[in-house]
Amino acid sequence: MSDKHDLELLINGHVPIISIETHEENRALSLVIKATKSQYLPTFKWSVTEGLQRLDLNLDPQRHVSDPQDVLKHIKSSKLQAAYILLDFDPYLTDPINIRLLKEIAMGFDGNTGKLILLSHELTLPDNLKSLSASFSLQLPDAKALEQLIKNEARQWQNTQKQRVRTDRATLDRLIQNLSGLTYRDSKRLVRNTIIDDGAITESDLPEVMQAKYQLLNQDDVLAFEYETAHFKELGGMEKLKLWLSQRQSIFTEDSNLSTRGPKLEIPKGILLLGVQGCGKSLAAKAVAGIWGIPLLRMDFGRLYDKYVGETEKNMRIALQTAEVMSPCVLWIDELEKGIAAGSDDQGTSKRLLGTLLTWMAEKKSRVFIVATANQIDALPPELIRKGRLDEIFFVDLPKADSRENIFKIHFDKRDIAYSQIDFDQLSSASEGFSGSEIEQAVVSAVYSCHGKGQPIDTQIMLDEINTTRPLSVVMKEQIAQLRHWASERTVPVD
Repeated sequence: MSDKHDLELLINGHVPIISIETHEENRALSLVIKATKSQYLPTFKWSVTEGLQRLDLNLDPQRHVSDPQDVLKHIKSSKLQAAYILLDFDPYLTDPINIRLLKEIAMGFDGNTGKLILLSHELTLPDNLKSLSASFSLQLPDAKALEQLIKNEARQWQNTQKQRVRTDRATLDRLIQNLSGLTYRDSKRLVRNTIIDDGAITESDLPEVMQAKYQLLNQDDVLAFEYETAHFKELGGMEKLKLWLSQRQSIFTEDSNLSTRGPKLEIPKGILLLGVQGCGKSLAAKAVAGIWGIPLLRMDFGRLYDKYVGETEKNMRIALQTAEVMSPCVLWIDELEKGIAAGSDDQGTSKRLLGTLLTWMAEKKSRVFIVATANQIDALPPELIRKGRLDEIFFVDLPKADSRENIFKIHFDKRDIAYSQIDFDQLSSASEGFSGSEIEQAVVSAVYSCHGKGQPIDTQIMLDEINTTRPLSVVMKEQIAQLRHWASERTVPVD
């Protein structure tokens, strides 16, 4: 059904107050006017700056009734059964006199011939008005509407510049997908910016569209966004994880219903990355997005938590809604146990967060792939990590000898350090039990040491730095041994 049809049903109904919450005021106002015109209903618009104006007869505004209380008293005393559109009335809904006037006007309307239409970017009706009201939401443009919008913008640019907009079908389809979830206004602005730059819609425009889309959606700053993850697909090691991901890539990144051959496959849900601290769980999470070529959103529980009751759960819902609109994407939930650990004493906030997350995981239809990372499996509630919630649990262990050698080389290359004379076999052997981050810190320390002495890095300097370091596998030997033993029989190694 169209927006106009749905709104006409509400106007024909017996609910006297209609609330419309949207940032697209002009579009919503135009829609209301069309709907009331088709019902031959007198229509008025009010704003605190312009006063009351009759729209269907195109009369001048009555500026003497610009005060909120004055306009409500005017509407009540006029007894005219009409549609009264009140723009940005939400700041005045805390005044008990205004609330009472609204209620009396609503109760005085006769069936479907009188309406109060509250139109604002944000509306919270008082409890005693909720039973007299119904809410209406503008539909977001679907793929067909977005394609038409792009064509309209391209045609407008062509008429001005006297040349055609260049693109191809694949890029156009991806742009439509990237715009999904945005309003008409925001989509139109992004399309116009894409075209006006060079008269073309190309592959290079898509990352900028995604970043702009994220900024529009994440104004509450509950998620961190990273689009440029392609370089993480070259991550060394983790071959079993890479194989698992490659087998599911086409199913997740494309419409699985397009294939008519073979069984219908379910869209992958997500994975849990468990492992020793500093061994690359974060890199693995980024590698998922890099391998699949999709955006990465990071959920940090520190951003979600709020001191006010209910706000933390609200932030969680906003974060999940943002992820859905950004789909297909990877949602990286970092250090999961710190946000929803079992037995947390936080007045039930962790339990409510867990409930919100579990419900969403069970009901979501969008292509949002969860990558959760954790260090303590025993701190996680069993209902979250059972099969069905997530597809697999992978264990990121301490790097093996060949992996340690590669990690040394990676960090030498990263810092432009010549290593033709370095004995990596010795370094790999000496750093047994080191995590990837501990190897990196050994390299960093050696760089500072050599810089102070004014000499190049050699094998002995690296060995000295390694020997003065006590890795976590030694400092917390018992705990890490216990974790590795648990994981050996219950998880899939990434390598």
